Amino acid sequence: MLQRRSVLNAPVIRTKLPGPNASKLIASDEKFTSPSYTRAYPLAVKRGEGAVIEDVDGNLFLDFTAGIAVCATGHCHPDVVNAIQHQSERLLHMSGTDFYYGPQCELARKLAEIAPGDSAKRVFFTNSGAESVEAALKLARYHTGRQQVIAFFGAFHGRTMGALSLTGSKAIQRQGFGAMLPGVTHTEYPNCYRMPAGSTPESHMKDCLDRIELLLFRKTVPPEDVAAIVVEPIQGEGGYIVPPPEFHQRLSEIAHKHGILYIVDEVQAGMGRTGKMFAIDHWGVEPDIVCLAKGLASGMPLGAIVARSEIMDWPPGAHASTFGGNPISCVAALETIRLLEEELIENSAKVGEYLMTRLGALQQRHPLIGDVRGKGLMIGIELVRDRNTKERAVEEAEELVQNCFLKGLLLLGCGENSVRLSPPLVIDEQQAETAIAIIDAALGEMESA
Repeated sequence: MLQRRSVLNAPVIRTKLPGPNASKLIASDEKFTSPSYTRAYPLAVKRGEGAVIEDVDGNLFLDFTAGIAVCATGHCHPDVVNAIQHQSERLLHMSGTDFYYGPQCELARKLAEIAPGDSAKRVFFTNSGAESVEAALKLARYHTGRQQVIAFFGAFHGRTMGALSLTGSKAIQRQGFGAMLPGVTHTEYPNCYRMPAGSTPESHMKDCLDRIELLLFRKTVPPEDVAAIVVEPIQGEGGYIVPPPEFHQRLSEIAHKHGILYIVDEVQAGMGRTGKMFAIDHWGVEPDIVCLAKGLASGMPLGAIVARSEIMDWPPGAHASTFGGNPISCVAALETIRLLEEELIENSAKVGEYLMTRLGALQQRHPLIGDVRGKGLMIGIELVRDRNTKERAVEEAEELVQNCFLKGLLLLGCGENSVRLSPPLVIDEQQAETAIAIIDAALGEMESA
C-alpha cells in the first residue's frame, strides 16, 4: 500500500487556462526573469501533493512530469517533509567539502552501498546534474591523464560549458556561446525505431559500435588519448531512447579494452524511475563513474558522482563545492532512497508495465503514434505523420502536450517529436488510466480536426 496517494482528485479545471491569478503572475514573472527559460505552457503552481499540482486559480492537474523527473516520491511526501523540517532545526549549512557532518557521511555511505557493481565506491556531492557531469569529466581527465571524451548525438548532459560540450541534443542549446570544451567527439546512439532499412537491432548496434572502433579510433581519436565515454543508459531529452539489449555491455567492453572510463549519466533515468534503482542495472554493467541528481532528493537540489574508489584519487583541493552535500538535501535523499527501496521502485515497474500495455492499445487506434518505448515510469511516445515513412510529427507532438495541459494532464516533449511520461513514482493504476484517457481524447481530437 503506497504511503503517498494524494487526497486531491485530478484533473479539475475550474477556469480558462491560464486563469486570472496565473495571468497576473506570469505577466510579472516575464518582466524580471531570464527570457532563456523554456516554459512549456502557462502553468503557475501554488502547491503540489502526490501526483497532483494545484495552480494559483485552484485548478488541479495530474502531473506526469514530476518537476522534470525530480519528485520521485511525489510532491511533498510527508516523510521527506518531516525529515527536512527536523534537519532545518539543527543545521542548515556548514559546507561538506570543508567540515564533517552526519547527513553527508551517511548518504555517501548509502550511495556507495547501492551503486551498481561490487567494487568499493566513493562519492562527491554537487548541486545539480550538470555539476555532476562536470565533476565526472574533471575526475576522468585527472585520473587517466587523457583529454579526449566521446559522447553521443541526442544526449543531454547539462548546460554549463563542460556539460554542454558533451550535450548533442539541440543546436539552440549551443548557439551563440562560442567554442565548446575541446576534445569532445560525438557519435551515433542506437535508435531501433529509426535504424536504417534492412537492419536488425543487433546489426544497428554493431554499426554504431563499429563507428567508434573502426572509424573514430582509426581516423580521428586515438583510443590512448580518450579519458572517458559518457553515455545515458536511456537517452532522456533525446527522445527516451532505449538502446538494444547488449549495447551497454559491448560499449563498456570497448572502453575498458582501451583503458577508457565508462561514465553513465543517470541524472534523469536513475533513482527508481525505470523500475530499478539505477537504469544501468537493467543491463548488468558496472560503470566507473555514475552521475546522479534530479530524483535523488525528491525536489531538494542535490547531485552526486559515485566512482570506484581507485578512480576517485584526486587530492584535497582538486575539486570542491560550497553547497554540494547540503545537510537538508542529504536527509531528503536518505528518506527518498528508503521510500524507493521499500515500495516505489516496485511500484514504478508495476505501473510502468501497465502504462506500456495501455499505450500499446492506444497505438493500435491512433495512427499518429509511431512508437511507444521505455522502462518503468520513463516512457516515450513518438508521433509520426506516416508510419511507413516515419515522418516526424513535430508540431503534432507539441499540440498533444498543449491539449493535454488544457484537459488537466501535465506532459513534456522530448527529442524532436516525442512526448515523455515521467510521473512521480507514487502514481497508481487509476491515475495511469486517467492519463491514458486524456491522451486518447486529445489524439482523437487532433486526428479528426
